[in-house]
Amino acid sequence: MKNGEYYTEINSIRHWIKIEGAENRTRPLVILHGGPGGNHYTFERTTGPYLSKARTVIYYEQRGCGRSEQPSCDTDYKWEQLISDFSEILLWLGVEEVDLLGYSFGGELALELAYSLPKAIHRLLLSAPSLIDLEIGKMVQIAGFMSVADSLLLSKINNMIQQGLSVSDLYNEIWNQVDMRTVDHLLFQNQKIAGINRSFWEESQLTNTGLISKTLQNHPREVPLINRLRDIQHKTLIITGTYDRNTGLPISNLIHRELPNSRMQIFPNSAHFPDLEETEGFVEVVLNFLKT
Repeated sequence: MKNGEYYTEINSIRHWIKIEGAENRTRPLVILHGGPGGNHYTFERTTGPYLSKARTVIYYEQRGCGRSEQPSCDTDYKWEQLISDFSEILLWLGVEEVDLLGYSFGGELALELAYSLPKAIHRLLLSAPSLIDLEIGKMVQIAGFMSVADSLLLSKINNMIQQGLSVSDLYNEIWNQVDMRTVDHLLFQNQKIAGINRSFWEESQLTNTGLISKTLQNHPREVPLINRLRDIQHKTLIITGTYDRNTGLPISNLIHRELPNSRMQIFPNSAHFPDLEETEGFVEVVLNFLKT
């Protein structure tokens, strides 16, 4: 295994893969990005280099995300396809077992991978994980937006609530109304850090088509993830920021309650991205968990 950036065809789609810290010769730590539909551009320039000083770190961007190619069909983003991509990437890497660090939606994907490919996964780190098939995720975000909204937006949200919109319709309408500043306040406690993150997003030319999210919600797995968590036996660390208004403590607590071999680490000065708002502590916690 050699450090570098690679493009390789996995399941007929050109995937971007990056290896750092191969000289450490540790069990690979695969990083799973969020979204659905995000990329690794920020993580690989901020937190990732600290991790790769001690661990062999593997990045890949999911089909249709970042530097990886889009499938020809707009619905080729089902869970089974994402899991198959990962399995084929492990074969390409020539490794049988890895640790996973998933942030946001990447945490949920990590759980699906651990459930489907238990022997390929050693340990799980879930930073601000999501559960996109539960209405509570939308409710947490709605409450989060209301907590950071200016008076005009808050008034609009209250009016929509009084109109009796469903949770899903209200959620979609709010996302149609919010501006960049409000999203930054939703995701970050420290707005200076939010600005750094925003500049990386713009530099990467991040474009989220929404196709992954739409497909996953239109084609859910037969048994919801929340009902399968008890079958995931891997040692797991759940990392959550006190001020996370995007997925938040409610989602992390749900996952922690159902996972039989998990513990939680709460970061007191962070919102949705402890890796950015408390980088030093985040790296220390991750490396210590992998060593023990």
